[in-house]
Amino acid sequence: MTTAKRKRMPRAERERQMIEVAERVFTERGYATASMDEIAELVGVSKPMLYEYFHSKEGLLLACIRQSRAALREVTEQATVGAVSAEDALRRGLLAFFVFIRERREAWSLLRHEMALIGTPAADEIEQTRRQQTDLIAALMSGHFDAEDDLRAEASAEFVVGACERLAIWCERFPDVTPQMATDYAMDMLWSGLSRRAR
Repeated sequence: MTTAKRKRMPRAERERQMIEVAERVFTERGYATASMDEIAELVGVSKPMLYEYFHSKEGLLLACIRQSRAALREVTEQATVGAVSAEDALRRGLLAFFVFIRERREAWSLLRHEMALIGTPAADEIEQTRRQQTDLIAALMSGHFDAEDDLRAEASAEFVVGACERLAIWCERFPDVTPQMATDYAMDMLWSGLSRRAR
């Protein structure tokens, strides 16, 4: 990889650039062996500047996870806009998720490997990502399902998120499984139970 020539740019844009490069390096090298020196060189900034933005390598990792979470939230929320039924909304949301992990392989790979770091700040951030998706699905259900049992709606949302996370990991072993195929598999298993509560 070649060193990027440093350019003057707004702070927010420079921060996004740093995160994008760090995400790639963390994915390729693994967090433990990734070097802040290499990341700084690839971005075209000094290592002190990298620390000025993120304070530590862990801070940079957390920034990567937070950016991925925000992007995932945006695509899944936008996907369900205009849905005409609970089934349509769920299918749109699932497809958006599986497209996201296919198109953002580096972000997904980073999340996937950091899931095992129980009790760390990274694991806490990943759990926040799961909670975000669970809350989105529970809110979706409140719009299309009977709201008499909020606890059941939350449990159902947890089940959907957990099942889709495992299915996404399974898809890594079968590159020919498209996002549409993964969505169909998920709907086949999930909708039969959820449909009983649809209005």
